[in-house]
Amino acid sequence: MKDGSKNSLVDFETRKSLHINLTRETHAALRMACFQNKLSMQEVIEELAIRVIEEEPYMLNLLHELANKKRKKAISKIAKSDAESIFKVIEDSNPFVTDGED
Repeated sequence: MKDGSKNSLVDFETRKSLHINLTRETHAALRMACFQNKLSMQEVIEELAIRVIEEEPYMLNLLHELANKKRKKAISKIAKSDAESIFKVIEDSNPFVTDGED
């Protein structure tokens, strides 16, 4: 095997790619912040990942905050859905409306 082939094989085995979607504004702001510090977005994301797996307190708090936001958003969606279902049941069982009325 040539040295170049061996290196590419090692890279293939040890690196994983990541695809994420950001809003246009978030992407632009992150790219600008990285550029101003002469860093690539790859370098920043890699460092963030390392700090999470090393369980740095700030990063763990950030993860907990995000989890709480996600839970609250899910609860809010459920509450809205439940409210809509309740109003539909009330509407469907209204004794004051005859079958021909809307």
